[in-house]
Amino acid sequence: MTVQPPIEFDRMTGAMRGASPWERTIGLALLAGSKVGALMSHRGYNMCANMLKMMLPERNINVMLNPDATFAFPYGDGYWSKLLNRTFKYEDELELLLLDSRDVDYVLLDCGANYGYWSVMVSSQRFGSHRAIAIEPSSQNFPKLENNVRVNGNRFEAIKSAIGSERGTARLSGTKHEAFSIAGGADASGEEVPVLALDNLIDDGKIPATGKYLIKLDVEGVEIDAIKGGTRILQTDSMVICEEHGSDRNHTVSRYILENTPMKAIVHDPATDRFEPLTQLSTLDRIKVASHVGYNVFATASAFWEQRLYSMNSGNARRAMTQGNVAH
Repeated sequence: MTVQPPIEFDRMTGAMRGASPWERTIGLALLAGSKVGALMSHRGYNMCANMLKMMLPERNINVMLNPDATFAFPYGDGYWSKLLNRTFKYEDELELLLLDSRDVDYVLLDCGANYGYWSVMVSSQRFGSHRAIAIEPSSQNFPKLENNVRVNGNRFEAIKSAIGSERGTARLSGTKHEAFSIAGGADASGEEVPVLALDNLIDDGKIPATGKYLIKLDVEGVEIDAIKGGTRILQTDSMVICEEHGSDRNHTVSRYILENTPMKAIVHDPATDRFEPLTQLSTLDRIKVASHVGYNVFATASAFWEQRLYSMNSGNARRAMTQGNVAH
């Protein structure tokens, strides 16, 4: 079977190249669905997009996120097709931090990287051309991650592994590529995958024992194990970006951080558009309004990163998103 070249979509201009009339029609439907879905936190969008995808030939789309960042995924993918909507912002508060940290010499550890969106971004010139290590366990996702390494000039590294409290193996299961997890235990139907602890990256010579790190933990239910496996790296100038699931009304990850680690927790409050200290878990009751959405909590014992987050409350960080670059 001849593999068709990817469709190309420029998120800065809205131009789409290489698509058939039918593929363009589906693209307009995906765009309209995202604009409507944005009014309700995109509830139901993934399912509808994946139904439309069944009417498309199997083909990739390469989305130009900025002049130096291309993100490829299967055309019609329910999770990533929101990027066809140029007003859609993916984890806006994280993008603010990463843009504001262009001048900081840090390494991104992109754990649960999926297809590598944030590794593509932070290794681009607009974000400071930082080193990134994308860690993804799924045999279904990893080839797509490797493809994004290639289309971006091999400028970041991909490691096929899950993240946990210690080195070993685990069973990966799930039905959605963005939500595969080893949290289910020894699921015989799942895929056996290797597991690394964050500190093993030091042991294996992947990263030095000192330095500045941003650690993105999108690891679907094993965030606490990942933190337990990073004792040494969390003593450096590091900051963890954890996902708090909207359906978890116990706020398990943040509770663990506050009660069992020396790290301070910080959250972006959409009501004030400011980064605020998370000292009372009840704050998350107000912020976590959609049960199907993940919310980022920033955790650090580093005075450097704590100050960096709070300094963005001046508004300079958001203005920097449009100065000299096209905003997303």
